[in-house]
Amino acid sequence: MTSFEIGLMALGGMGLLVFGGMHVPIALILMSFLGVWAIKGSPILAAKMLGLAANDAIASYFFGVVPLFVLMGFLVSETGIGRDAFDVANAMFRRIKGGLGVGTVAANAIFAAVTGISIASAAVFTKIAVPEMRRHGYTNRFAVGVVAGSSVLGMLIPPSLLLILFGLLTEQSIGDLFVAGVGPGILLSVFFVAGIVAMAYFTPGFVGENISQNETVLTRQELVSKGVPITALIGIVLGGIYLGFFTPVEAGAVGAIGALVIGLLKRRLCLQSLWRVLVETGLVTASVCFLIIAAQMYSRMLAFSGVPVAFGEMAATAELGVLGLILLYVCVVIGLGMILDSSSIMLIVVPLMLPIVIPMGVDLVWFGIITVVAVEIGLLTPPFGISVYVIKSTLNDDSISLADIFIGAAPFALMMLLCLLLIIFFPVIAIGLL
Repeated sequence: MTSFEIGLMALGGMGLLVFGGMHVPIALILMSFLGVWAIKGSPILAAKMLGLAANDAIASYFFGVVPLFVLMGFLVSETGIGRDAFDVANAMFRRIKGGLGVGTVAANAIFAAVTGISIASAAVFTKIAVPEMRRHGYTNRFAVGVVAGSSVLGMLIPPSLLLILFGLLTEQSIGDLFVAGVGPGILLSVFFVAGIVAMAYFTPGFVGENISQNETVLTRQELVSKGVPITALIGIVLGGIYLGFFTPVEAGAVGAIGALVIGLLKRRLCLQSLWRVLVETGLVTASVCFLIIAAQMYSRMLAFSGVPVAFGEMAATAELGVLGLILLYVCVVIGLGMILDSSSIMLIVVPLMLPIVIPMGVDLVWFGIITVVAVEIGLLTPPFGISVYVIKSTLNDDSISLADIFIGAAPFALMMLLCLLLIIFFPVIAIGLL
């Protein structure tokens, strides 16, 4: 049996294990070990080689960016900055038809700029925005759809945990990926805002027949007290990276300290909540660490098997071209998004595609943005749609079904698909600032 055939069998076995319910990182590690064992003929050698892969995966200084940004995100969530962002955004857009929906998108964009985690955005704004929109006459489907759609901004607008993961998997500059995420993040936010206003005017049955304006008016002092802290935190973290004052790792540390100071000044942090934040940060960091180790092992096995090289030759002889290959890749990623979570998709497809796209001269930063947007579409598509399930569990309301949330999120998934096509055909949207 050739190495290529062993590699294909390992890929097929991994797929069967994942569909059978095994966690993706465990399936990756198991099939990587068996694959290298079969290729090299020695379980001891396979264990040693995969052990080296595990060490190489997390020994880098740049891996420190993960726990620091996760810590900052949890501190921001715990200190109620998400609610402050929602209040400020609603005060700005309350006179627009569909203004609460627009405010939710704006607040999610602000929240994304300091957390980078879509699931956190979905959970926070389900509690804050959905009750407010329902109270003002918006339909249940539209209210949850806005939250589901806008929550994906957390993985695109920097600092994004998925962009960090992509950077670690591909050894690309995390700072460059953050810069590249700005244009697509703004574009997607504009799409969402324009779509909400258009739906409010032209599809009142979906949005709400008798929606009312938000009557809450903030004083100038309230606007300053709620808006300045989060603006300052965003400015320090992202400004420091873009202007070259900090590396991404240092920016994560500064951001975590800034979020801690804000929480203490606002008296929203106690020892109990701080301990909870630290424990949750540790759990998420350990989970991401395990994912990266599994991905590194998987990459080594693929390299030994020669599968990526063979696939690259197939792509070259098929004369798909870069555009054809990218469009096919996007279709596969969106399809996987219907059954797998974001990190798992990246772990599976990125190491497989990397040896194929590099010889074709594909800009890996652009490729990373395309991957993240395509993966994020999967957060809103059935049957998996993890953001939808987070919203459902957070709502704890039997009057709103999973189908209602999927239907409400459908227009936003279509807007994301349109945005993705624009990024593919006009790469300057992503890499124009580099």
